[in-house]
Amino acid sequence: MDVTEDAVRGLCTDAVYERGERYRDEGRIREIHRVDATVTAVVSGSRQYDVRVNLAADEFDRWCDCPYDGPRACKHVVAVLLRCVDGPPADEGNRLDAAIETADPDDLQAFLRKTLASDVGLRERFFARFSEPATRSVDNLRAAIDRRFEETNPDYFVVFEPIDFSEWFDLATEYRDRERYAAATTVYRALVESLDDNMERVDGAYDHFSKAFSRALDGYVDCVMAAERDVAAVASALTFLDERASSGMPLLAEQFERAATELREKAVEQFST
Repeated sequence: MDVTEDAVRGLCTDAVYERGERYRDEGRIREIHRVDATVTAVVSGSRQYDVRVNLAADEFDRWCDCPYDGPRACKHVVAVLLRCVDGPPADEGNRLDAAIETADPDDLQAFLRKTLASDVGLRERFFARFSEPATRSVDNLRAAIDRRFEETNPDYFVVFEPIDFSEWFDLATEYRDRERYAAATTVYRALVESLDDNMERVDGAYDHFSKAFSRALDGYVDCVMAAERDVAAVASALTFLDERASSGMPLLAEQFERAATELREKAVEQFST
C-alpha cells in the first residue's frame, strides 16, 4: 500500500488527521525506526505511546497502545504515517542482515539462546518454526492472555487502553505457515475465549478489541476447516461456538452465531464431496 496523504486520510476522521499533522509538525515523534516495511515509533502525548505500522500491509496493519476509542486510526498512528509520507526512516534491514552474516556462529547461537530463554512468546514462535513441540493447551495460552488484561491496569478491573495481542497472532501464523492447523486452532481459541470473557472489562478502545476478537474468531474457523477431515473436531468446534453464543458476552453473540453458521456450511460442503 502506497504511503500517501490520501491513503492516510482514508484511515481516519478529518479531526484526527489534523491532530496527527500537528503532532508531526510539533516534533512529537521521539523515536522512529524501520526494518523492511515495519516502522516502529514512540510518540509523545499525555505519555509516551508505542506505535507500529507495516507500510506494505493493507491499511498499514497499524497498532498503538493509546486509549483512543474513536473510529479507525488514532492521531499517533497518523503522525507516524505522515512522517513516512515526508520520507520514511532509513531501512535498517541491510545493517541487520550484515550483522547476522558476519557474527561469530557460537556468539550468535549464545545470544539467540539467551534471548529465547527470557522471552516466552518468542520462544514459542521459535519452536513453532524450527521444532515439533507439544501443542500448548488452550488453558495454558489463556492464562498468559488473561495476565495481559490484568497487567494493563493492575489497580483497576477496567481496561482503558489497547492490548498488543501480536505475540499470539504471530504464533498462530507460524503454525499456519507450517500447516499445523490444529496448533493454530488452539491459539485462536485461547484468544477468542479470553477476549470474550474479558470484554466486560473494556472501557475504551472498543474498536481495537473488537477487531482482535473478529480476527481470532475468523482464524479459528479457517483453521478448523483447514485441518484434515475430522468430523469430531468440527463437531467440537460447533459445540464451542454455540455455547459461547448463548452463554458468552451478549455483545459478541451475533459474531459467534455467524461463525457457527459459516463453519456448518463449510463442513457440509467439505464432507459431502
